Amino acid sequence: MRVLITGGAGFIGSNFVRYLLEGTDHTVLTLDALTYAGGKSNLDGVLSDPNHEFVEGDIRDRDLMDKLLADTDAVVNFAAESHVDRSIEGAKPFVSTNVQGTQTILDAARHADVERVVQISTDEVYGEIRDGKFTEDSPLDPRNPYAASKASADLLAQSYQVTHDLPIIITRSSNNFGPRQHSEKLIPKFIRRAADGESLPVYGDGTNVREWTYVVDNCRAIELVLREGELGEVYNVGSGHELQNIEVTEKIVDAVGASEDQIEFVEDRPGHDQRYALDTGKIRSLGWEPEWSFEKALKRTVRYYMEV
Repeated sequence: MRVLITGGAGFIGSNFVRYLLEGTDHTVLTLDALTYAGGKSNLDGVLSDPNHEFVEGDIRDRDLMDKLLADTDAVVNFAAESHVDRSIEGAKPFVSTNVQGTQTILDAARHADVERVVQISTDEVYGEIRDGKFTEDSPLDPRNPYAASKASADLLAQSYQVTHDLPIIITRSSNNFGPRQHSEKLIPKFIRRAADGESLPVYGDGTNVREWTYVVDNCRAIELVLREGELGEVYNVGSGHELQNIEVTEKIVDAVGASEDQIEFVEDRPGHDQRYALDTGKIRSLGWEPEWSFEKALKRTVRYYMEV
């Protein structure tokens, strides 16, 4: 299968490119606009792979998307503005990339008659949940501009499946972490700040809960859905590793060998969801389950950021 991976020089995208090239027989065409969130260095070691081609470009460019999808079997759309704090400061680029960009991909995929379109989404589209877990049938209730733009893209993709019979599958994963993540994200940011003796600013009282999934486990789930997922379906991807933000911070401090005196509580973020948690029964029914514990994955992640 020839797969177009949009946003393939970003965090999850670049890990997915590597996963396909190293562990499957798929050929890969990577597209990325190379903004602040992605860089060709994330693809070091696979750029010259004979089964890989890289193209610099924007998913909002319809002519380019038509050209790339003309000889492509499937597309996996990772391309997105994904930093919540930035979306609070200004939502326009999130709407432009995450919604209008997705629309461009969907229109081009429809024209090219591709076999599968996998839309990569997030658990944040569901909003917060104090008790229990979100299923794929839970209503969407996004509470920040980033989440709203991703929810909009999901609904748009689903509408194309119904209206145009486009072969859509959506994955919604919990918080990912691992190599090549942007330094604005909590885990890489705190690893580097802890190692440098700087303060670790924790929002509010630090009790906000997130479910943390090692990026390789998510890549395994996405590739499985690409091959065997049922068209028109949504699949939650999560690890079951729920931790308060303060607990994650303390584990990073311990792993780096820093001091808890570096932890500083700061004013909470507007619209800060208290807890996310996913029911992953549907993806597990395909034979997937997470392989990485949080502790093992964090140890490897700390080692990566301490060495780069």
